[in-house]
Amino acid sequence: MVGNWRQPLLLALLGALAACGGNDAAPADGNEAATSNAAAAGKSPLALSAAELSRIGVTFAPVESVSELPVATVPATLAPPPNARVAVAAVIPGVVTRTMVVEGDSVRAGQPLAIVAAREMFTLAAGIDQASARVAVARANDRRLGQLAREGVIAGSRADEARAALREAEAELNEQRRIVRLVNGSPNRGSYTLTAPISGKITAATITTGSPVSEATSAYVIDAQGRYELTAQLPERLLGQVRPGMSVRVPAASGDDVRGEVTSVGSVIDPQTRSATLRARVPASAGVVSGRAVSATLYVPASDGAIAVPAAAVTDVDGKPSVFVRTPQGAAVRTVATGDRADGMIVIRSGLRAGEQIAVAGVSELKSIAGQN
Repeated sequence: MVGNWRQPLLLALLGALAACGGNDAAPADGNEAATSNAAAAGKSPLALSAAELSRIGVTFAPVESVSELPVATVPATLAPPPNARVAVAAVIPGVVTRTMVVEGDSVRAGQPLAIVAAREMFTLAAGIDQASARVAVARANDRRLGQLAREGVIAGSRADEARAALREAEAELNEQRRIVRLVNGSPNRGSYTLTAPISGKITAATITTGSPVSEATSAYVIDAQGRYELTAQLPERLLGQVRPGMSVRVPAASGDDVRGEVTSVGSVIDPQTRSATLRARVPASAGVVSGRAVSATLYVPASDGAIAVPAAAVTDVDGKPSVFVRTPQGAAVRTVATGDRADGMIVIRSGLRAGEQIAVAGVSELKSIAGQN
């Protein structure tokens, strides 16, 4: 709706339009289509000078061809990929004596997370001592019987038995030590250390100092940083149109767009939502947070010469989608055929070509001057 201060100006402009109704001047080369279209629709170009257009807030922008077109904006959620999330388990029962990180901390691979006191570590320490003693005895026996076998005092089979016994004792000792290494244990102190298996961020911490843990306890959950997985429900109408490899865009906290790539499109339609599951790979960025709900815009490759314009540039004139195209006289109504609408843009199937100037602001003012409600 036009403000009261503009009424005298609009009346003067409408009078000028009536006086210019019989103007036969030929338009410039680049604007023949705009004038011809307006004449065919029974609409005369709006005779407005550059100063008048500026005064009523009209801004023009060139129509540009695009390499991809938005087809839909769908609700989605963000989460780390399944292979980028790791649980840190307390494999030996015990009691937490110290915690070194909290939820939200970033950690590096191998970094200590917590210390757990466990009685079983003393058992392991005793087992290692016993296994070490058996290895020492078996090694001495192997050397003695081996020497006797070489001198012909005893049969070689007895030396072979001694060698087998030594290998068995060494295997037992190595297994005890391997268990200690796996849990980063300190057998003599009766404790072991939980460490980060990967670099990332602590997204869950279920233990505190003094709390008991067991082999069923998932003490921490670590999400690898650098990539996320987007999950959305793709409407049935888009199945077959959206494919892996196509682009997806999600808004970020910084105001910049984050571009990802579709990795899979489900082939089974949910009977209730009439949609299939879509997954996409999204890089890490400010505002890309695990568990966050976002609006994801899907893009498909565009054919040569395809164009899309801001949704604010398209308005209804005589019940038809139209735009206001820049002409030498001012502006002219152009009827267009529109396609999909998404991400604030509308696909134009016909009626415009790249390079033409269309009004992207002040469209309602032009519509009022053209006598449209």
